[in-house]
Amino acid sequence: MSFTTDLTKEVEDIFKATWKTRDGQVVPEPEDIQLGNHAVELEGTVLYADLAESTNLVNTMKPAFAAEVYKTYLLCASRLITKNGGTITSFDGDRVMGVFIGGSKNTQAARCALQINYAVLKIINPKLKAQYPSSTYEVKQAVGVDSSKLFVARTGIRGSNDLVWVGRAANYAAKLCSLREGNYASFITDEVFKKMNDEAKYGGESSQMMWEKRYWKDLDLNLYRSSWHWSPD
Repeated sequence: MSFTTDLTKEVEDIFKATWKTRDGQVVPEPEDIQLGNHAVELEGTVLYADLAESTNLVNTMKPAFAAEVYKTYLLCASRLITKNGGTITSFDGDRVMGVFIGGSKNTQAARCALQINYAVLKIINPKLKAQYPSSTYEVKQAVGVDSSKLFVARTGIRGSNDLVWVGRAANYAAKLCSLREGNYASFITDEVFKKMNDEAKYGGESSQMMWEKRYWKDLDLNLYRSSWHWSPD
């Protein structure tokens, strides 16, 4: 058999095979799901944290400087995802994806978004400026959060595979973190806002609303944005 024949047969088998699914109570690891048409279904909230203007960063700065920005941003985002009860599911260049499950998943993810903003404004940028006082570069980023049912399957080939997260939340969270709107760095869908606790909605001494409602024309969707930051301590 030729390579093309083998490949065609594998594609045909995927389309023809019946899916076997089970409900999930925890975020699965790749080895928890078979490579065939097997999947785990669960209710989850997805957070994507994305470094802004990374193309310009690598085009205009020295590689070591760009690498330091990548490393510090992804370090802070990853540490905060796990601190807030989320599970890191993938890295994609300058972004990281986390999944939250359970009864407080929306509150945890929204709080995490605001804490990532804190890390950028109060930790990364001040330390960057202290190390490179002549540099005018500032780290900018955005976090997107959505919640939905997720269909988790294993994709790839033996020896080189990972999980694929299929569902609205994974898609919308990724799109939300690509928004660039001034000082607003955190974007959540109406689905997340309605289900999260008040502690993640109101902040400051006067308990001000931390989120501003707006309409997302591209997807005909209401969402909320915030420029607030939240200390992790």
